[in-house]
Amino acid sequence: MKQISELILDENNVAFHPMMGNSYQLNFLAKEIISLLKSNKNKNEIIDALYGKYDVNKEELFIDVSDFYTKLKVYGLL
Repeated sequence: MKQISELILDENNVAFHPMMGNSYQLNFLAKEIISLLKSNKNKNEIIDALYGKYDVNKEELFIDVSDFYTKLKVYGLL
């Protein structure tokens, strides 16, 4: 989780990793997930937080968050 904590998020939904020199364009939900990860929330806590905030099926949310976790792992951020 160290790589996630080093990401800098801006108001334009861009995440920048200064040590790696990489930038990532995010949608609003990806930015929110990263913010929750940076505050040490686990996957279930993130799903619960998003489920309470958005009108979405919890099973679909679980799949979307899991897919995003996979992408973060591919990019070496998780």
